[in-house]
Amino acid sequence: MPIPRSSFTPSRRRFVTAAALGAVSRVSVRCPASAVAPSERLNVALVGIGGQGAANLAGVKDHNIVALCDVHESRAGKAFEQFPQAERFADFRTMFDRLERRIDAVVVSTPDHTHFHPAWWALERGKHLYLEKPLAHEVHEVRRLVDRAAAKGLATQLGCQRHAQPGLRAGVELARGGVIGPIAEVHCWINSSRGMPSEPAATEPPPADLDWDLWLGPVAPRPYAKGFAPYDWRFWWEFGTGETGNWGCHILDIPFWALDLGHPVRVAAEGPEVDPRRAPKALSSRLDYPARGDRPAVRLHWYQGVPPILAEKGLDAAAAKTFNTLFVGRDGALACGFTKWRLLPDDRFADVKEPPQTLAPSPGFHREWLDACRGGPPASCHFGSTGPLAESVLLANVAYRAGRAFDWDAPTLSASDPAATALLRRGYRTGWEIPG
Repeated sequence: MPIPRSSFTPSRRRFVTAAALGAVSRVSVRCPASAVAPSERLNVALVGIGGQGAANLAGVKDHNIVALCDVHESRAGKAFEQFPQAERFADFRTMFDRLERRIDAVVVSTPDHTHFHPAWWALERGKHLYLEKPLAHEVHEVRRLVDRAAAKGLATQLGCQRHAQPGLRAGVELARGGVIGPIAEVHCWINSSRGMPSEPAATEPPPADLDWDLWLGPVAPRPYAKGFAPYDWRFWWEFGTGETGNWGCHILDIPFWALDLGHPVRVAAEGPEVDPRRAPKALSSRLDYPARGDRPAVRLHWYQGVPPILAEKGLDAAAAKTFNTLFVGRDGALACGFTKWRLLPDDRFADVKEPPQTLAPSPGFHREWLDACRGGPPASCHFGSTGPLAESVLLANVAYRAGRAFDWDAPTLSASDPAATALLRRGYRTGWEIPG
């Protein structure tokens, strides 16, 4: 059965809603338009252009923006104003039907629960894909997208924009360089207590310029209520993946890159009593990774909140905000984040001033992907490298929601616990099914 189209079509009124579009990303370093010859410019379509979508639009705007798609017209208004030549859509399926031959590459920046469908449609049609983290809403969806992109030979990039920051790379180089010896333990955290949003007081008609049915996408129909869109969806399991999905790909990117981690073999988590509908305000999880070559096995801890080990290492409360990762090695420890690093104990590493610079600087996070689309080397966060990262983030949530630890067999996407297995994939409402 074909996926039903919505009857909603945005008007061509020009809305200006700057606050809804969010700040332009400071991670991507774009070249001026003159650096891209007209014959080399890609035809790019964007699905989701409010919030993070606006930052991604800024990262690709030196190419030909041929289509802009968003279910909420006023939230997308400034992008429509900025690119009057682009065709406007509310439904990504209509966009592909009408412009498939014109589109070279697609950027998807929708809420987590609607990542998979536009991404799948893009890959199936041979379009290069930039997709916001955590890649998809379910582990099974992540694997399908990773495998399909590889089979099609398409250029991909997961939206871990901080991967391009020099400060993050310095921490990776120090961890890789052996300064603290072999590393078998890592602690990562987001110092946040967001979660458990209040139940909506009442349902009401959606805003006139929001296609609520399209916003829900593959999720079962439910009445509109303030508190889901445009942001708090993140803390409802039906739509989002909590702070783990929000920040996990950014922060766990550091140990994944530094230690060449792949798929975990065991996952565990604990926290407050599980709410079946809402993400918690705090939790801790543990992922065990096998040894790789001469590298030891790694136990990776993820926390929403401040990890106890910081106090054990003599780090104060400010350190929980300055850093987000602590590597524990045989000969010391390394605290690092997106901008700063510190070796511990201080007196042992007083002579270490800068890490060896072994990683080439990024030309710009979005430009990496655009260059890859035109035949250049793979982008640094292509799906082949970040698929296991995205799966790990989602598996940490699975362990918490299942309420027990489980062994994980990555080749077969199999968990040793039935409760965990039930959370690896979801059904789609009638009309949104995708075989496989």
